[in-house]
Amino acid sequence: MTQRKGHPERRTEFLETCFNTFCENGLENTGLKMLADACGVTNGNLVYYFETKDNIVIQSTAYCMAKVEDDFMAKAPTSFEDIERFLQEMPRLTAKLHGKKYRFMYQVYSSPKFHDQGKEFFRGVKIRYRRYSELLSQKLNMPPDFIQGMIYMFVRACVHYAMFEDEEYLECQLNAIRLSLKAVSSTVFAKNS
Repeated sequence: MTQRKGHPERRTEFLETCFNTFCENGLENTGLKMLADACGVTNGNLVYYFETKDNIVIQSTAYCMAKVEDDFMAKAPTSFEDIERFLQEMPRLTAKLHGKKYRFMYQVYSSPKFHDQGKEFFRGVKIRYRRYSELLSQKLNMPPDFIQGMIYMFVRACVHYAMFEDEEYLECQLNAIRLSLKAVSSTVFAKNS
């Protein structure tokens, strides 16, 4: 992996611009010159920061998809009563804002070339989702393990919807989540009574 060269703020700008360029054009259709032009710099400048196109792919995908997760969780429910709003709002908002990003992420991480980086990214997902579930546990009065499982189900439903706009799949997943929430909430609320 390349050593972190250059100004951190500039590096972040390059990561975001390159990722958006990849999302618009695809992995194979995006060359170093196209990335440099999008960033308003020379090829040499990008090579200075990242050394190779592959490093740009790896770093921009990991950075920007972690940002998508943070944006997603910033809209997380603030109480048990707020869960339905979240279930209704997020799939379509995610599709609108992040559909191209998810398609590109899967193009990258399903490629044999970037398989190891995908495994590394998803190890980080587990850590981040655990952190999110612990934060939500207090707000929702539910066990973190249950919330983490629901996050996985919900994110999968949202990503699938963002990529394919499959209403039937989405509704099946949302109904499974609602039934699970109902079962757990009745158990949790019965214990607290």
